Amino acid sequence: MTRRQHRLLLLAAALGGLALSAWLILSAFKKNLVFFYTPTQVLAGEAPRNRSFRLGGMVERDSLKREADGITVSFVVTDTARSLPVHYRGILPDLFREGKGVVAQGKLGADQRFVADEVLAKHDENYMPPDAAYALKQGRQTAKVDK
Repeated sequence: MTRRQHRLLLLAAALGGLALSAWLILSAFKKNLVFFYTPTQVLAGEAPRNRSFRLGGMVERDSLKREADGITVSFVVTDTARSLPVHYRGILPDLFREGKGVVAQGKLGADQRFVADEVLAKHDENYMPPDAAYALKQGRQTAKVDK
C-alpha cells in the first residue's frame, strides 16, 4: 500500500467515524425532543399519536374533578377556541388553579383524552409559561377567524 492510499484510507475512516457520531447524536436528540401543541392543534390531528408532547393553555373554570384517592384528577385545557380533557395521576403544583395557565406533558389517548405525566403551572401572579401564553394567543386568533 502506497503512502497516498494509506492517507486516503485514514481520511475515509475518519469521515465515516464523524458521520456515525453525527447520526448517533441526532438520533438521541430526536428521541428526547418534546413538542408543544394547543388543544386546537391536537384536535386537528397535528400532534403525534404515539409520542409524548406538551399541551398548553388555560384550565377551564369548574372543570377540575378529583377522584376519591386524592391524587387522580381530571380537568379541561382550553386555548379559548377548542378544549381538551386531561387526566393526571399525581400531585398538582401548588399554583395550579382553574382559569390559570398550564402546560401538561404526556400522550393523547385513544378516546381523545390527554393523559399527562407531568403538569406545570404558572410561577406567580404576573407570569404565564411562554408555551401557555402562545397557546392562548393562537386560540384567540383562531376564534376571531371562526366568527
